Amino acid sequence: MRLDGMIFDLDGTLTDTFRVCFIAFREALQPFTGRSFTDEEIMARFGPSEEGMLRRWVPDRWEECLRLYLTAYEREHRRIARTFPGIETALGLLRERGMPLAVVTGKGPPSAAISLAQLGLAPYFDCIETGSPEGGVKTRCIERVLTRWGIAPGRVAYLGDVASDIEASRAVGVIPLAAAWEKRSNATALRALEPLAVFDTVPQFIDWIHATVEPRAAGPGRPGAATSSNPDPI
Repeated sequence: MRLDGMIFDLDGTLTDTFRVCFIAFREALQPFTGRSFTDEEIMARFGPSEEGMLRRWVPDRWEECLRLYLTAYEREHRRIARTFPGIETALGLLRERGMPLAVVTGKGPPSAAISLAQLGLAPYFDCIETGSPEGGVKTRCIERVLTRWGIAPGRVAYLGDVASDIEASRAVGVIPLAAAWEKRSNATALRALEPLAVFDTVPQFIDWIHATVEPRAAGPGRPGAATSSNPDPI
């Protein structure tokens, strides 16, 4: 298969970090709300960045709450976060094939930077696009990556772990791929949306790269100095 670029979601796709998010949200919100939220209650609010979520939860004190969140996020990230085993092998294989790589995530800029730096992933990516307090902006972010690379949508794939990732891919015209290796992933629901492929394990994704991704010829959009760009206004 001829690809000229590949874009990745972060939480649940590259990094096993949902538990970090849940702990940090609980710790940050408890002083302001007087209660402890379940994982399911927190996940139901996903869509906006952490800033946007906290603005809705504690509108009068969200800035203080966000500071507590980021302090807890960085601490717990050092303690329990990890990449899914084999992810760096997959990224290395794509780089060997001349592939520019990007991250498009709903996380805010500070937490995304913590994850990419602490787990050593930042050097793999040419650009990083993060989320907005206003809600999901993945289509806009994917379009920004395509513009920066100067590559047609049909020559780029996006790998994510939830239905909205597939929907955003299709809205822009990039090739949808699904990662179902996080324990909360719903592989049946992902397959129902008919992405090009659903990977139940990272080794399956690695095998797919070996079998289908051709080396990319030199030309515009080749990997160069990493660039970080955040959506407006975040």
